[in-house]
Formats: sequence, structure tokens, C-alpha cells
Amino acid sequence: MKVAVVGGGVVGLSVAWAAAEAGHQVVLIDAAPGSGASWVAGGMLAPVTEAWPGEEHVLALGSASLDRWPDFAARLEKKGGLREEGTLAVAVDAADREELDGVADYLARLGREVRRLTAREVRRLEPTLGMSVRSGLSVPGDLAVDNRVLLASLRKAATDAGAQPIAVAARSVSAGEVLLVNGSTVACDAVVLAAGARSGGLYEGLAKVVRPVKGEILRLKARPGALDPPTRTVRALVEGRHVYLVPREGRGLVLGATQYETGFDTDVTVAGVRDLLRDAERVLPGIGEYAVVECAAGLRPGSPDNLPLLGWLEPGVLAATGHHRNGILLAPITAEAVVDLLAGREPPEPARAADPARLLDVTNGGG
Repeated sequence: MKVAVVGGGVVGLSVAWAAAEAGHQVVLIDAAPGSGASWVAGGMLAPVTEAWPGEEHVLALGSASLDRWPDFAARLEKKGGLREEGTLAVAVDAADREELDGVADYLARLGREVRRLTAREVRRLEPTLGMSVRSGLSVPGDLAVDNRVLLASLRKAATDAGAQPIAVAARSVSAGEVLLVNGSTVACDAVVLAAGARSGGLYEGLAKVVRPVKGEILRLKARPGALDPPTRTVRALVEGRHVYLVPREGRGLVLGATQYETGFDTDVTVAGVRDLLRDAERVLPGIGEYAVVECAAGLRPGSPDNLPLLGWLEPGVLAATGHHRNGILLAPITAEAVVDLLAGREPPEPARAADPARLLDVTNGGG
């Protein structure tokens, strides 16, 4: 089959790589592949510490994809930037600790491995964390990845497998055709719509289903004489607000992330930067001595129930979008599911809950 993958973020690149390796003739359509939300992301692979009651399908899908990540990374140059130190979730005040305890209880009922930590045990693991941290959870199975290393590795892998890039943005998609903004068209047997938050503007049926959710992040670096960043990902609750600190090579640190429903606005606001730094300093007091390397905002592709849309929208048009905060985490299982669907097979069992039919009146059946 000739397969047109629309969108060159982590999901689109992973799909293009997998589809090309499966023997399809693949074109990857994106004016700036490797940009957008995937470029801004923190790179956490943390389905357990992001789990919430009522989102069992999200947890199951994320956990199944996390299981695939070590092999997925092993086949990429530089292991795709995978980090295996684990995740530490921490709480600052009594209410935060209560919420964290609720998450731990929920995960224990599901049989997930989580170890409760006292404040002293938290600081034994990460000595640079502040005295305001009251308790924590150790989640050794959660991983992280350097998103920018990953994007470069995926682009190379997709190209090496035979995927052909088309550096023009899409205007719309339909069965058998992608219309480009320059007025030309790309004919194909199947379209895979993986354009993230922009997907709703390319296919009318998704206009009210996939929405942009803004997130601001800061990239920092410890200057000479400053305390080192944590050695593992730290997810913190600070007076009910969520903040994460993800280490990078070279004493770097990604700090995020705000969350707003503001349409396609990608300005970084003073308030967003202030809030991130204020909360991070409660957790990591030495962060005031770090250099600010970059401020950026991305648009997560949200869905009504936080599950992606992964399946046929109509014969010849397949959705791989709506991954919200979990695009990087879900890349391996998304790519696997797309290849299965293109071949007329059932996708992996955890991915079946993400069928667009749960939200849309779609015609299933494939290309």
C-alpha cells in the first residue's frame, strides 16, 4: 500500500518508521517534522504516576506501551535518548500528601509497584530536594526520554526504512488523497492522520473532538557551583499544582508544565514562567542558581476522555491522534496498532479502547 502519514511529530515519525519497515510505500507529510508539541515535551514515560481513578483504559494503554519502550529504544540510534532511572513523586503539604496517598492506594489496588517514602527517604534518594518535601512515592518502572534525541533518531530510522518526506503542510485529508497547502495533492491507498492538535482542522469529523491544550516548559542548566539536578524524574504536587523536573545530560533540567485551554496560542506568558519557577523552587531550592536556556510552549492534542483516537475514521482514513500528554509514551503501541490496522488485523488489546467509534459515528473497515 501507499500510505500517507500526515504529521511529523513523535507519533507520525514512529508510524512512518513502522509502516515502512512493514513494507508499505510511505510518504511523511509535514512542513517542519520534529517540531510542535513533540519538540517541547518533557519526555516522561510515566503511566503509573499519571494514573487517576476512572482512567483505567488510559493506564492500561500507557502501561502496555511502556512495556514496549525498551525494545523500541534499542532499535534506535542512541537508544532514542532513553533514561531508566525511574520516577519519584513527591508532596509538599498535608493536602498534597493525602492526594499522593490516594494515588498510591489506587495503584496498589491495581497491583502496580509503588513504594511509599518518608521525607527522609526521599532526600536520601535525591539529596538536593528541599526540606518542604513531606513524602514521596518511588516508581522504579517509569522511564523518561530526551525528546529531542528521540526525534532525531526517529527521523533517521524512518528515512532509513524508506519513508519519503514531503516538506509541505497538509490542508485537508480524505480517503485516497491529501490536499497540500500549495494546492497539490498526494494520492494514496491510506491516510494516517497524526497531526496532533492540528488534526481537527484537517478532517471535519474531528473538529469538535481533538482540541489544543497549551503547555509551557522551561529548559534550565545548572551553572558552575550550583547543586546538581535530580538524577531521576521528579513529579511534585505543590499545594495542589503539578510540576515536573526531568533531568537531561550535561546538568540540564526540563521544568514543566502549565496547562491551559487557550486555543492555538503558543506565547509563553510571564505568569506561566513565574508559577513554574515558584513551585519548582519549593521542591528544588537550588534551582535559583540555574541558567534559563529556553522557554517554550506546545499544544497537546486533547480528547474528551484523555484516550487517543486510534482507528479507522472511514475506509482509507486512519486516526492516530488525540494523545494529550502521552504522545511520546504511546508512540510504540500506536505505531504497532497502525501497522496491524493497515494489514487488516486487530490492534493490540489495550489499544482497542481507543477506537474512534466510542466518540464518533465512523465507518470501520480500513483501506
